[in-house]
Amino acid sequence: MTDQILWRPSEKAIETANLTRFMATIRQEYVLPIKGYKDLYRFSIENPEKFWKSVWSFCTIIAETQGNRVLIDAETIETAKFFPDARLNFAENLLRRRDEAVALTFYGEDKVYQKLTFQELYLETAKLVHIFKEWGIEPGDRIAGYLPNMPQTIIAMLATASIGAVWSSCSPDFGAQGVVDRFSQITPRVFLMADGYFYSGKTYPCLDRLSAIRSAIPSLEKVIIVPYITLENDLSTKNLKEPFDLWDDLLKQSTAQSIDFAQMPFNHPLFILFSSGTTGIPKCIVHGAGGTLLQHLKEHQLHCDIKPNDQVFYYTTCGWMMWNWLVSALASEASLVLYDGSPTYPHPEILFDIANKESVTLFGTSAKYIDTLAKLEAKPIKTYPLHPLRMITSTGSPLAPESFHYVYRAIKKDVCLASISGGTDIISCFMLGNPIAPVRRGELQTRGLGLAVAVFDEEGKPVTSQKGELVCTQPFPSQPLGFWNDATGEKYHAAYFSRFPNVWHHGDFVELTPHGGMVIYGRSDTVLNPGGVRIGTAEIYRQVEQIEEVLESLAVGQTWQHDERIILFVHLKDDAVLNEALLQKIKTQIRQNTTPRHVPAKILEVTDIPRTKNGKIAEQAVRNIIHGEPVKNQEALANPEALDQFRNRVELLQE
Repeated sequence: MTDQILWRPSEKAIETANLTRFMATIRQEYVLPIKGYKDLYRFSIENPEKFWKSVWSFCTIIAETQGNRVLIDAETIETAKFFPDARLNFAENLLRRRDEAVALTFYGEDKVYQKLTFQELYLETAKLVHIFKEWGIEPGDRIAGYLPNMPQTIIAMLATASIGAVWSSCSPDFGAQGVVDRFSQITPRVFLMADGYFYSGKTYPCLDRLSAIRSAIPSLEKVIIVPYITLENDLSTKNLKEPFDLWDDLLKQSTAQSIDFAQMPFNHPLFILFSSGTTGIPKCIVHGAGGTLLQHLKEHQLHCDIKPNDQVFYYTTCGWMMWNWLVSALASEASLVLYDGSPTYPHPEILFDIANKESVTLFGTSAKYIDTLAKLEAKPIKTYPLHPLRMITSTGSPLAPESFHYVYRAIKKDVCLASISGGTDIISCFMLGNPIAPVRRGELQTRGLGLAVAVFDEEGKPVTSQKGELVCTQPFPSQPLGFWNDATGEKYHAAYFSRFPNVWHHGDFVELTPHGGMVIYGRSDTVLNPGGVRIGTAEIYRQVEQIEEVLESLAVGQTWQHDERIILFVHLKDDAVLNEALLQKIKTQIRQNTTPRHVPAKILEVTDIPRTKNGKIAEQAVRNIIHGEPVKNQEALANPEALDQFRNRVELLQE
């Protein structure tokens, strides 16, 4: 599957890549024969202190001090610390550029369009920092945002980080209970929310949720409302019982022109991110300022080849870690293109329309979006030249091999397609793109520099060309500081370190290829196990979703007669019928391209597939439903009503 090369970088692309320049730096500094990426990767794993110190220097991190020590307690991955003596400020690094070039371009579907220069971004942040300080916000205080992916969200985060406070956010499509489930755990002092949002041309007001949220989170002292769906003067007349400040009115109160960035320890808390929460109350994952900055700079500049003046786009909400990842590109002096709303409104190619207009150089999206375009037979390549576009990144779920072909056939021929994977847990990626290496069908190009990523079998032994558990065997800077309200670290240990001693266990079912790339087969906790054979759900999806009649599918294991059998649910096109001919077509496609064990025992039709708000298929929720078990936190789902179709299916009681 992964031997077919779909793209190779040109000699010029290799010559001008940041990665090539970095390798030359390592060769010169350490007098080493670094000939290519494999040599560089080996160096980064075998010499972590030299590597991360070189990344710090190459990416020109701004800091009061780097300190003398790079890594302590390296022999124990769970307690290791990077740059323990360093002091820096995350926001200062993102606000290093202060000229009149455009920093942010924002599209709120077809309703709102806004541009902000680097100078304006700095000044707006300075004003909000002044307000926060007047309110007595101090390092370590939490500030929460319930906001779309808009410029005000970035300004609020930067102001929070400038003080050394801790930022946390979720998107406005969460209901009040979803907001409370998350933010009540971290007791924020300030709460920012938009008055609503747009999606598929429709307007969704949010202010009616404020009273319930505020009463359930007693720590809230201040509420800032950001007008988005209504004009500021209209909003100010609304009959809100709760006291609040309006964004524009608030910033007008400040004449601040500069920011005194608080210099904080490398491992000072910066972000609190939340797990998907489909199996209970979401976990609060705390990430540090220095580790997040260092890791993102490495990924952006070395793996994504982001340079000053580049235009970086990622389709994301503020409830997904890719928002945090996107915003960090400011530290590489790149401009951001922001979009909030439906990715297919008012037409399926709208994001490429924007990418073409804004000369986007990195286009980031989800595997689901690419698959949707393919199903719609969209061909952006016919309309949009996308000349500046050098890299397309895809994440959220495994990118099917057929989707690799689709990108090169229907979007752009000369582009580095980087399927990347990591997660909220590490606020970054274990597997990434490589702008100086070929792209192979169905394969994530490479393991991230400085990350000792391996695949373990059931006994904890490293394997290649064999499916197993994704692990990391050495410390890395963007490990979480821990979980909020987990004083003993017991929950944190159980989540990542209980399976294999002194090894980070990530929970993905993967395969390391001979090329040094990776294939992902799904999450370990949803791996199917008929007859004791482990099968990743992505293996089935890749086959089923090639069938013209099928829009999407979901596979789970059902406990049956002291074993497990595979149940496949299919969402069909409107004119398709799940008759015997289609059933046999699906089974044949799976059997011929995988193994007989992959063939489902039952194939059942549904009209919707439940997903988290980040777009991931909610396999565990469906597994719970078909076994008569509760889904503990349906607030985490974008479409919880879809679960009703899986409940009490009589077919699941039959042979």
